[in-house]
Amino acid sequence: MEEIVRNAIDEHKDQLNLTCACENCLDDILALSLNRLPPKYIVNPNTSPFVRAAYTADRQGAANIISTVFQAAEIVSKNPRHI
Repeated sequence: MEEIVRNAIDEHKDQLNLTCACENCLDDILALSLNRLPPKYIVNPNTSPFVRAAYTADRQGAANIISTVFQAAEIVSKNPRHI
């Protein structure tokens, strides 16, 4: 799940309206997003591509991830830890 959320952040970084895009803020967005999404554990690295493909194909799952990332970005932008 971490890779999927990180990819969503990277894909939509320009649209997130971040006040700061440093690694600390991006990590905070990732952590906040992961805390709000249901966990998906992968114990076999060989199945990881299938899980990513399933999330990409599932429109509602992808929309939930993107929505959560945007919400987390808004919170982090309003309250960056380092400023």
